[in-house]
Amino acid sequence: MIIIVGLGNPGREYEGTRHNVGFLVLEKLAAKENISILEKKHKAIIGKGVVAGAKCILAKPQTYMNLSGESVRQMLDYYKADETSELIVISDDISLEPGQIRIRKKGSAGGHNGLKNIIAHLGHDSFIRVKMGVGEKPRGWDLADYVLGRFSPKDREAVEEAADRAADAIHTIISEGADAAMNQFNSVKKAPLEPEATKS
Repeated sequence: MIIIVGLGNPGREYEGTRHNVGFLVLEKLAAKENISILEKKHKAIIGKGVVAGAKCILAKPQTYMNLSGESVRQMLDYYKADETSELIVISDDISLEPGQIRIRKKGSAGGHNGLKNIIAHLGHDSFIRVKMGVGEKPRGWDLADYVLGRFSPKDREAVEEAADRAADAIHTIISEGADAAMNQFNSVKKAPLEPEATKS
């Protein structure tokens, strides 16, 4: 059983915020695979189905972001899933531009409270995560205000398109492995063009 967890906050007031892009990707994946996410279980709303030939649980924890690990721990224990290969966590990332995706097989929480809580409950940081760029916090802004804010129309468009790609990336992780998905989907930040050196 593969457990795919989209991170976010429950409640209408958080819909469409930067912090809830994990929910957005999960909804895109559910729509592509014809899975309904309706059942309340394991401190989450879950859906069961098949993705790339594998039995999967799609889950939106309802604990609020900072306690996401409680729900993840319950699901791993209940379904006896392997933490390093059968758990995929989707989260927002302020170090990536809107529209960028990054897949990782391990790593620190990078200041993300949902990932921090999952790492605390697992006791390690070796699990597959799909990071969704939401853009850097503007100078002088409070981080909580920023991640609980909403996208500009232009950024929203980029994020919607990236969420679609992230759903495809999850399909690839399951069918071909995380390394193949990293090679195919990890966004490369375009380096600024070097001004050509002028020779006299």
